[in-house]
Amino acid sequence: MKIMNRLMNRLVDKGLSLRTLHKVLVFITVVLSAMLVLSTFHLTSTFRKVTDASEEHMKLEKAALELMEASDYLTESVQRYTINGDSRFLDQYFEEAFESKRREEAISKMNADPNTQIAAKPLEKALEESVKLMDMEYYAMKLMIEAKNVKDYPELLKSVELSAADKALSAEQKMKLATEKVLNDDYYKQKDLIRNNMQECLSEIDNLTTTIDRSQMASMHRELNIVRIIILLLILSILFMVWLTAYLGIDPIVRATDQIKEDEPINESGANEFRYLAQAYNRMYSVYKKSLEHLNFKASHDELTGAYNRAGYDLLLSSIDMTSTYMLLFDVDDFKSINDNHGHEIGDKALVRLVQVFRSCFRSDDYICRIGGDEFVVFMVHSSEMKQHLISSKIEQINGELSVPEDSVPAFSVSVGITHGTQASSPDDLFEKTDMMLYKAKRNGKNTYAFYSPESLN
Repeated sequence: MKIMNRLMNRLVDKGLSLRTLHKVLVFITVVLSAMLVLSTFHLTSTFRKVTDASEEHMKLEKAALELMEASDYLTESVQRYTINGDSRFLDQYFEEAFESKRREEAISKMNADPNTQIAAKPLEKALEESVKLMDMEYYAMKLMIEAKNVKDYPELLKSVELSAADKALSAEQKMKLATEKVLNDDYYKQKDLIRNNMQECLSEIDNLTTTIDRSQMASMHRELNIVRIIILLLILSILFMVWLTAYLGIDPIVRATDQIKEDEPINESGANEFRYLAQAYNRMYSVYKKSLEHLNFKASHDELTGAYNRAGYDLLLSSIDMTSTYMLLFDVDDFKSINDNHGHEIGDKALVRLVQVFRSCFRSDDYICRIGGDEFVVFMVHSSEMKQHLISSKIEQINGELSVPEDSVPAFSVSVGITHGTQASSPDDLFEKTDMMLYKAKRNGKNTYAFYSPESLN
């Protein structure tokens, strides 16, 4: 994390644009998304290959098994014919052997794929053994034909010649011998040769399929790992984008907001765009502060009390943040009687004492202004929330201290009107509403205060 922060600090110091960063991150996201889509297509393709390989394996097994089924079908047909002499089975036999040709079709399917030619070899041997078996079956069928004295039979069997001994046998003996020919041990040994070649073919198919499956599965695992890596990179890219946006944009804005509320210059950090805004603000802030600092003290402050005078008040009123400022308008109760009964010098001392009490009760950040003879305004800044209870206690404290005579200044009191900046539409409206509240406090018996609210106008 420290390395990341150092890297980011270097990038920020050199000047990193949010606009450029946004384009780069969008480009990275698009590239990673495209890679993810492409990898998904590759993964789907590999999965299809695995599925196709499994289907091909099933087709090859089916083709191999068809040769055995055809061989068994021929055996069954010849055995039934030799047992009962029904010519239907003779027809079925030759239909399978020379019309359906399932054995030859199985060989053809196997040889169609170069990858399965190794498996086709034992299948071809099985066919050869099956053809040899047919010679024994032909002989048995010819015995039955001779025994039954069948006239109409397949042309192929006419070329089969019986031995002189077998030819001399009776019809019953020929039928018995025909049945024995397709049921004896020699016949089933030949069948076993066919079956063994058949099993060898199936084993070769299994080996071939296993090799292909392993290869395809390994490829699919690689594709899956690539997809996982891309997804991880995409997630990291998104998290990095969120973090970087917060680091360069959101965090500086949050800090700047707090600094503005505290009436401080903004730190020039973050993205180029924000630093440009911070520099512009700081220039205006500097001009504003210098304008306040360079105001002639006599021009902006009351010579008697040291509070801001009318000029200072006008400047403050035009520049305060109304959303976080209270205006308190004070008026000394019966100030004329103090001047008439004690003299103007005592009246001046009363005003000086009033400002001293203000300073002891309000914060150093708050602004105290004398806007008329015995009228004062206090701006309570950084007061975004309503603080009526706090202000009430301050006013009661002020009037409590003023009720005690001090240094030839008699006891006196003040009346106060109070309005929050959010309750006014403009600085002038703020003063007008506060003045109305002061008038209301005076009307209520003086030595009191009134907060502005819509109901207070009734």
